[in-house]
Amino acid sequence: AAAAAAARHVLVDLYPSQKATIDEAYATSLKGVPDGSARSDGIALGEQVAAAVEAECAKDGTDAPDIYRPLTSPGVYVPTTLPVAAEYAQSKPWLLEKADYFRPGPPPPLSSEVWARDYNEVKALGGTKSTARTPEQTEAVKFWGNVNFGPSWQAAARQLAAAKELGLPDTARLFALLNMGLANNYVFNWDAKYTYNLWRPVTAIRNGDVDGNDATERDPGWTPLNMTPMHPEYPSQATINATVAAAILESVFGPVTAIALTATDVADPKRTRHFNSIAEMVEEQKNVRVWGGVHYRTAIHVGEDMGRKIAAHMIEHGLKAAR
Repeated sequence: AAAAAAARHVLVDLYPSQKATIDEAYATSLKGVPDGSARSDGIALGEQVAAAVEAECAKDGTDAPDIYRPLTSPGVYVPTTLPVAAEYAQSKPWLLEKADYFRPGPPPPLSSEVWARDYNEVKALGGTKSTARTPEQTEAVKFWGNVNFGPSWQAAARQLAAAKELGLPDTARLFALLNMGLANNYVFNWDAKYTYNLWRPVTAIRNGDVDGNDATERDPGWTPLNMTPMHPEYPSQATINATVAAAILESVFGPVTAIALTATDVADPKRTRHFNSIAEMVEEQKNVRVWGGVHYRTAIHVGEDMGRKIAAHMIEHGLKAAR
């Protein structure tokens, strides 16, 4: 009753136009809870907890006016579509006070061998006309659009919790850790992105003659297979997302290899991806960002490191909270 009431409270506040649908799901959730003080006390507790969470989130800075300032000279045109969610770079994460807590070091210098390696890999694999990318890699790129990142890991958590017959309290803790971790992913990653402001492959490859590196040949017509996200490149949000989710799931279930996982496209339920392990799902979600032409390999490696650190912090402090 407490879990259902807390969920209803938050969902109705976030999506008031869906109140009828939410109330119907709420009533269904309470059907198995007998009338009495346990039910009424549970509902009251759920309402209190939901209100406390909303009060905490109201001051986290995510509703601040967009702080992004386009860089240009007076009177000179720049593209006018603003980057996505720049305010997250200065918002308050869960269980920490500052967004720069896990900020990584800078990306490789443009004059370096690492930069040339990254540049040429994404140039070869990630373009719309790539002949190096396999049909299976192309299909994976098409599935793993930003819209499927979060829902796919929510689905994995549901599938694992059901297969392992996880009880309600442990399931609640699992989803709390998972979603706080995924929310923190955006805060810590956006802090790094807007600190380093590294250009995306489509910009770099069309300007390969001005980066000071003789090993990066310009392609003036190169375009990525994926639509380039509207925020800086470094590090990879998709990688942090996957690494955080996997580490939290494995902290509860171990390195799952015997339970098949299915990710379903939220826009097309007929399109699915199937995985034999958590690690396999992570690996694909990371690599599609290079195969799709929107990230460099270094951003993937740095994202993995950040994801492990974020997850470890969430798990440690989640355990303390549970005790």
